[in-house]
Amino acid sequence: MSLTTRRQAFRALLAGDACVHPGSVYDPLSARIAEDIGFELGMFAGSIASLTVLGAPDIIVVTLTEFAEQIRRITRAGTIPLLVDADHGYGNAMNVMRTVNELETAGVAGMTIEDTLLPRAYGESKVQLLSRDEGLGKIRAALAARTDPATVIVGRTSAISVAGLDEAIARAKLYTEAGADALFFTGVPTIAHVAALHAASPLPLIIGGSDGEFGGKAALAANGVRVALQGHQPFMAAVQATYETLRALRDGTDPKALKNQPSASLMKQLTRDAAYGAATREFLGG
Repeated sequence: MSLTTRRQAFRALLAGDACVHPGSVYDPLSARIAEDIGFELGMFAGSIASLTVLGAPDIIVVTLTEFAEQIRRITRAGTIPLLVDADHGYGNAMNVMRTVNELETAGVAGMTIEDTLLPRAYGESKVQLLSRDEGLGKIRAALAARTDPATVIVGRTSAISVAGLDEAIARAKLYTEAGADALFFTGVPTIAHVAALHAASPLPLIIGGSDGEFGGKAALAANGVRVALQGHQPFMAAVQATYETLRALRDGTDPKALKNQPSASLMKQLTRDAAYGAATREFLGG
């Protein structure tokens, strides 16, 4: 499946009438698992990139190059469309243009660009927003930089939790007028807030980082939400499983007695063993 075809598949999701949960992925095997299980979309978050690449908290210390390299590993392992969290675009509007170029080349189907002031300013402990003009400039720069018209550019804001619903609506309208393909909101507390955001813009909505009760996917879909994140539990579960396995081995557990080990057939499926075997026979005569 070509990269453009993946991007078109993501656009079809956004243009549909259903709300989907993306599979949170972080490396080639997790992306293949999500694809094989049937997830329509993969999601690679900036926080998970920091954990995967650096083993560091989400304080914006991972670089664009490191982020793009991990994305490339994910996208070449399968065909699931991948949405990524490109944070603040790694700088100002000019850096956003470079970010779009790098992430398009790495194979993303879409990316979010947010209007949070990142990294954190000196002496500030609270989340701060960019000015409306600077946030708008970043979205316009992202749109101007893409080379494949099918690449999805998503305007993201945490304005609801930082400055309130009215500010989120104002920014939604600006990013809509600029030509963004979708809007991503974090910190949305209730379905009433979702409805207000939907009324403010005709664009498909993506919801993430929220603790609200929304009434399920049907209620979200009725209010314009096409993608609703569920968190990033797969990576956290992998950390716990690795810790428990290494702890057990260190404590003297017989490797044959370890629990939760994948079957040989599952590992062959996920590593695409049959395809590699066929290529080996064809080209190495083995």
